[in-house]
Amino acid sequence: MSPKRIQRKRAKGWRTPLCSCGCGQPARYVGRGTKWGNPISLSDVGGQYPSLNDQQIATLIVRDFTVLANRGRLSFPNWRFLGGRRGPVEFTYPPLTEIRAELVGHDLMCWCPVDGPCHAGVLLNLANQGTQP
Repeated sequence: MSPKRIQRKRAKGWRTPLCSCGCGQPARYVGRGTKWGNPISLSDVGGQYPSLNDQQIATLIVRDFTVLANRGRLSFPNWRFLGGRRGPVEFTYPPLTEIRAELVGHDLMCWCPVDGPCHAGVLLNLANQGTQP
């Protein structure tokens, strides 16, 4: 069974499902507060492109996260911070070898809707490249 992305929920009685890989462990949470969280936030990118809606911004975030996860580092020399201040910013992320070693085969879970853009989808692809039959 292929690993999948799961939307974490706060609904009463909802529990983290077991990973479909058969390891007996829960799906891996890759949201903020973990080393797998996306450091690029909606408000970060929304400050760069105030005319875009949340869906368009989320698409840009996933695009930038894809570059970050592949390279381990992403820099912007003229980032617009909330409040209008500008300056350089640099994001870092664990290397591909670590992504693959720790996430391969596991279901990944975060708060994003499963039908929208999400960094967990990028992580699923990167972790499982070349491992599917």
